[in-house]
Amino acid sequence: MTEFPKGIYLVVDPQMETDVLFENTRQALEGGVNVFQIWNNWPESYDQASKVAFINQLLELTNSYNVPVLINNEWELMRETELAGVHFDEIPADIKSIRLQIPRTFYVGITCGNDRKKIRAVQNLEVDYISFCSMFPSSSVDTCEIVNPDNVAFARLYLNLPIFVSGGITPNNASSLMGCGADGIAVISGILNAENPKKAAEAYQKALKHI
Repeated sequence: MTEFPKGIYLVVDPQMETDVLFENTRQALEGGVNVFQIWNNWPESYDQASKVAFINQLLELTNSYNVPVLINNEWELMRETELAGVHFDEIPADIKSIRLQIPRTFYVGITCGNDRKKIRAVQNLEVDYISFCSMFPSSSVDTCEIVNPDNVAFARLYLNLPIFVSGGITPNNASSLMGCGADGIAVISGILNAENPKKAAEAYQKALKHI
């Protein structure tokens, strides 16, 4: 498997109205999104079959752009779909066991915060990238602490992995993260709720050059 792609990491919220979500996703792909994650914020009505159908619909759209799609936490869904990997909010106790249960190579990502012990622990795991949540207050993410950019810079010195920053980042405030060492920006509403998702993705790509 190739190195995890850097750039714009779009988190898809299944709670959005389906037609709008997939149309905005298509536009975001045209704007240059590099990787997707499906947030496991499923509608209450979704059963396993509904989740698989949603994933397959998204994969059908992203495959033509050669953009990988990961699932948030629910790694078991990789058994029934061609998802490219899984993103964990917390370090699981059995990453090696999980890898053995999926008969193909796949990406694994971990969310980090201000705990440098957690950042150091990543070095001994089979992890392909990390992300930090949340750099700024965000309406989309209400369970993350506000991250000190110094801890992102610490990870950059300590780990030889792609690093993403997320949470309340806009094309206008991204420049305040200059020098922290991030390789990408993770976004939800900044692109998916934009009036023009393609232009929003392009604006994030431009902003990323200044970090």
